[in-house]
Formats: sequence, structure tokens, C-alpha cells
Amino acid sequence: MKTSRRDFLKTGLALAATVSAGRFTRALAADVPAAPRTILAAVRDGTRTAMLDRALAELGGLSQFVRPGQTVLIKPNIGWDVAPDLGANTHPELVGHLVKLCRDAGAKSVSVFDHTCDQWQRCYATSGIEPAVRDAGGIVVTGDDHALYRPVEIPRGVKLKSAEVHSLVLDSDVFINVPVLKHHSGSLMTGAAKNLMGVVWDRRFYHRNDLHQCIADFLTFRKPDLNIVDAYHPMVRNGPRGRAADDVVELRSLLASTDIVAVDTAAARLLNQNPADIRHIGLAAAHGVGTTNLDALDIRRVKLA
Repeated sequence: MKTSRRDFLKTGLALAATVSAGRFTRALAADVPAAPRTILAAVRDGTRTAMLDRALAELGGLSQFVRPGQTVLIKPNIGWDVAPDLGANTHPELVGHLVKLCRDAGAKSVSVFDHTCDQWQRCYATSGIEPAVRDAGGIVVTGDDHALYRPVEIPRGVKLKSAEVHSLVLDSDVFINVPVLKHHSGSLMTGAAKNLMGVVWDRRFYHRNDLHQCIADFLTFRKPDLNIVDAYHPMVRNGPRGRAADDVVELRSLLASTDIVAVDTAAARLLNQNPADIRHIGLAAAHGVGTTNLDALDIRRVKLA
């Protein structure tokens, strides 16, 4: 049965927004903390590019992350050979705009890749991300060449003790993670942490050795410098690939934070999921790589229209 945006908002998003608003109000009434709290930008009801611009402004501007002469890696979802309206991949308009902003900030280079599930050239083309990146002055790199991966140790990993990681993750000055928010049949949700499965060579190891624990373990090796979650039209069922345009609901939302656990906690609520049910979120928090306590954050909730 088709889920309308109105129904979805009634059953989940509105409740989440009400709860968040209450927490935000209480946070404003609290004593001034000794140190600045991590910012979570939650922007809605704008175009993709306008919401990204506003989220970055709330975070202090892209210059907080990208400086002239630096090399930048942007990691979107490009896993599936499907069109943008199905919501399986990060939207090309968002990726292209981010590439342009990085170039405007003076980045020496801006590279984009994913280790795709479907045939990579078709994913890059059909998703619309390849032309969007090239038009914006970025570099499209394959994630399907084993020679581009290098072995690393993950000492704090419980299940994932080592991995072969794409060289762009290891060598780039700045790492920006840009997942699309969607349902996933195995992990319940694809968000910021799950998106990083696309930077390792052997994705199947995760599925054979406790998917959630491996997702959390990787974060002890490398966290992105910034996470931007594309929640404009999240897929709410039949993920991760989806079957039809009816699988997505238009929420016109975007989340951004340096805290990957916090942004996934907020993203789960947008998907009408209990963050506690998505094991890798709690496991990542237990590793100390972020927090599930949104009350501890400086939440910037912005409605553009």
C-alpha cells in the first residue's frame, strides 16, 4: 500500500519533531556549557541545494572543513543502477552542489567514489552522479579496482580487525560522507555509518561476521570529518535497492553533523525507526565514537518554507 507523505508525517516525523522541539527548548533553558556542544543541523522544506547551504551555514560554513589546497573525498551512495527518483542513491543534485562548494572553497581536488553493488559504470551513469560531479569540477574514481585498496589494521575492532580500504579514504585531507537515508532489509536503515561499507573492498565480510558490529568497528579506524544525510525523499521500504517510486516518501529534509552516531540517531527517527533497534548505532556509541543522546547536542532545527 502506498504511503503518502502526509500519512508518514502524521505517524512518525511529526512526533519526532515534537520530541526534538521539546528537547531543544529544554536545552536552551539549561546552563551554558563549559565547552561548545556538537552541532546537528536539521533542515527541512527547501530545495536540496538550499538545505545544504543552510546546514553548512549552521555548522560555521564549509571553510570549517575545507581549506584552500586540500584534497577532498566525497562519499555518496552510488550503489545501485537505478534512477534518482527511486531513492536508492544519494541525489546527484546534492552531490554536484557539494562538489562545487568544495571547489569554490579552494580545494585542490574533489574526488567521488563508491564501491557499488551493481556494475559500477552503470551505477555512476544511471544515478546521474557521474555527470553531476564532472560538471561541478570534481573527479569520478572507480571503487571497483582492487589495486586502489590498501590493507589496514583496526585494533579496536571487535569483529572487524582489519580491512582493505580505498586509498582515497587513506590519503585525502578531508572526508565528507553523504549517504541517502533509506530502509535496509539487513540493517533496518542505511545512514551515515552504513554508507561506509562502500569504502572497503570485502563488503561480504561484514555480512558473514555480524553486520552491525563490523559497521561500528570501522568507525574506530576512520570517522568522516562531516556527515550530510540526504533525506529529501527517503526510501521507507524494500531497501536497499527499492522496487518502485512508491517506496519513497517526500520529507524534504537534510541532516548534517560531525557526530556520525548522533546524525544516524536523528536519521532513524526520521525513518520512523527506534534508534535502539538499529544495533550498529548503539555499538558505535559504545565504542565512544559519538553519542545517541541528542539532548547533549546543539540542535539547529530550520524550516525554510
